[in-house]
Amino acid sequence: MKPIGLLLAMALLWGCAPKAQTIPGTQIPDNQINRDIIDVVEQYRLAVERKDTSALLVMASKQYWEDAGTPTGSDDYGYDGLREVLSTRFQQASDIRYSLRYMGIQRKCKPGGVAETNEGCRAYVDVLIDGSFTMVNAYGQKVRPDMRDQNQLVLEWEPEASRWLFLSGM
Repeated sequence: MKPIGLLLAMALLWGCAPKAQTIPGTQIPDNQINRDIIDVVEQYRLAVERKDTSALLVMASKQYWEDAGTPTGSDDYGYDGLREVLSTRFQQASDIRYSLRYMGIQRKCKPGGVAETNEGCRAYVDVLIDGSFTMVNAYGQKVRPDMRDQNQLVLEWEPEASRWLFLSGM
């Protein structure tokens, strides 16, 4: 009988132990750094819905690189390519709805980086995307495709500007 009593006591203590706080609606630990990162990504999400090309470019690092998740390099582009995409294809969309579900955040700092100040650190934000937009197809008809995807947004701390900038994933 003693082993069962011990197990019950351990179970009760385990059930009453304080649980790590998470950011509401996520399983991401609630701390100031994770909140700051999500705030930046939310600014990005809102800029997408507003089609605010200028704001999106300000959020991107000059070292931005997009490989589009394909094995071929023919569709890869850097910061100048991002500017081109935002000023052409992106502008053809209207009525954009873009929501993100935050699945996880990992922050990694280079050797010699300073975790407390984010210097030398990158943030890897895993998201599920649910979006839709209106566009005119090749037949001149308005269509509204839905987009569901998973993505990883990579941000790097810019010490001179004291902010996170996107390296990829926009």
